[in-house]
Amino acid sequence: MSRRGWALFLTMSVIWGIPYLLIKVAVDEVSPEMLVFVRCVVGAALLLPWTVATGRLRPALRHWRALLLFTVLEMAGPWFLIAYAEGTLSSSLTGLLVAGVPFVAALAARAAGEEERLTPVRILGMAIGVAGIAVLLGLDFHGAQLLPLLAIGLVLIGYATGPLVVTRALPDVSGVAASSIALFVTAVVYAPFALPDAGGLAEVSAPAWSSLIGLGVVCTALALALFFALIREVGPQRALVITFVNPAVAVLLGVVLLDEPFTLGIALGLPLVLVGCVLATRRSPVPSRPSELCDVDSAVP
Repeated sequence: MSRRGWALFLTMSVIWGIPYLLIKVAVDEVSPEMLVFVRCVVGAALLLPWTVATGRLRPALRHWRALLLFTVLEMAGPWFLIAYAEGTLSSSLTGLLVAGVPFVAALAARAAGEEERLTPVRILGMAIGVAGIAVLLGLDFHGAQLLPLLAIGLVLIGYATGPLVVTRALPDVSGVAASSIALFVTAVVYAPFALPDAGGLAEVSAPAWSSLIGLGVVCTALALALFFALIREVGPQRALVITFVNPAVAVLLGVVLLDEPFTLGIALGLPLVLVGCVLATRRSPVPSRPSELCDVDSAVP
């Protein structure tokens, strides 16, 4: 990847590793529906005025079908399904399952006819990354039920195919404009479920409010704008490799900020995640075309 690609990749790896910490603080005081609603409202409040002021709202709405599909695949569907699944699944198992997004993205890209070839080295990198997440987080299948597992399966499909919608159907739409519209639509969808309990927000503590605001400002508004830039810089498959690094960042934040123990699993799993990340994001070799070879030969005196 280019330097800009690596900068965006590392920034996104950190930013989307933070929500685990913030959600852990907020979820004890607000419902999942309220958390998603507030997160989307804050994000939309930051991005939508910019979209309107720069005149990018109307051009973006011309692609309303693709925007609606992106909203369902990346926000409205996954954020609810993850909250539902974690009602019975452990957070470690959920994190490991979500780390399978790059594999599903590779299959989706192949089905969609993407040109970039998935090399054995990149496949090995993804396998090492998943193994690192397994060591890092541990596994707990005890008591796992079918419906939560199916919910995470739908999350994988959504997260894997959402970036394909960006590259194929929204190439000319500003990332900020697309994100602001998607956040607004998601907030409207969740409003009927969250607003009846809005009175309880007055009793939410300052740490929980800080977590909600942080989710909306950093992990939603800023993150989505950067995610679009990352997708367009490195492609949808490489962009999704951040799902390997996000849980590792979350674990490290837990150790540093929440005084959680630094375990043998962290010591062994984190290097595996980083090695897998490097291999999975390697640029595929571009084979020379016969026509290009002929052009080169003809240019030789």
